Amino acid sequence: MKLHDLKPAPGSHTARTRVGRGIAAGKGKTAGRGTKGQKARAGGSIPPWFEGGQTPLHMRIPKLRGFKNRFKVDYEVVNVGAIAAAAERGAFEGGEMPGAGSKPKKAAPVTVNQELLRAVGLVRTLKKPLKILGDGELSTALFVVADAFTKSAVLKIEGAGGTISVLEVPTEDLVALGTDGSPREPREARTAAGRAAAGKRADARASRATDAAEKASEAEAASTAKAARPAKASKAQQEAPAAPDAPAAESTVDTADAAEEADTAGETDSTAEADTSVDGETAGENGSAADTDSTDDENS
Repeated sequence: MKLHDLKPAPGSHTARTRVGRGIAAGKGKTAGRGTKGQKARAGGSIPPWFEGGQTPLHMRIPKLRGFKNRFKVDYEVVNVGAIAAAAERGAFEGGEMPGAGSKPKKAAPVTVNQELLRAVGLVRTLKKPLKILGDGELSTALFVVADAFTKSAVLKIEGAGGTISVLEVPTEDLVALGTDGSPREPREARTAAGRAAAGKRADARASRATDAAEKASEAEAASTAKAARPAKASKAQQEAPAAPDAPAAESTVDTADAAEEADTAGETDSTAEADTSVDGETAGENGSAADTDSTDDENS
């Protein structure tokens, strides 16, 4: 076999139909579109919903307004009256209260749950949660187990001497059987790169814990200092002058008088010194004048 002998399998490749290339080609002239009309024109496509001009289906049907609650819980509902009628017929068998140690003196209330209600035909499926409603009357003591109860149903069941048990979905992780609940230690990495990455993660966790502890200690110290700081006086208290006592006022006046007398004595002393200096200067001038006169007499 040569390279030029290779060819695709028969039927795997179909040649493209070339239209508008003459009558001999089979798709000439109208090119397979027929004679005239909307579909023969360029851009003459018709939308899928078009029905020839009449009101299309998507406009004829009514529209559902509002919204659908994605979190709505769809319950299997049973009324207290229906349970009472089934109990009077003897559909439920009596038994002992759960957790009872010894045989009680009086008969235990009849136990009612979703499985028993389905067995007697009051519940269709076990896939939905069960809710007990309060329509009807009840005179038999029942131990009712369900996912939800109305207030009226609780009052009627407990008023007849029965009890209820609500099946709750756990909201937090439960401890697995056979474990003590402690977190599992991480598996040691097999490669050097994995061990290095694990070490970095551990260091980052340690540094975050240290930073958190330091911030907590700083906040505690700041709060302690703030608590130890004396209370700040209000603006009115700062502006209002303090009312002094009478003896203190008298001592203040005496101190002021003594200060004034001391100032006066100081001024008197300074005045006397000034006068003395002036007299000395005058005497000196007179002496120099007398010397001048005696010199003139000698010259003459």
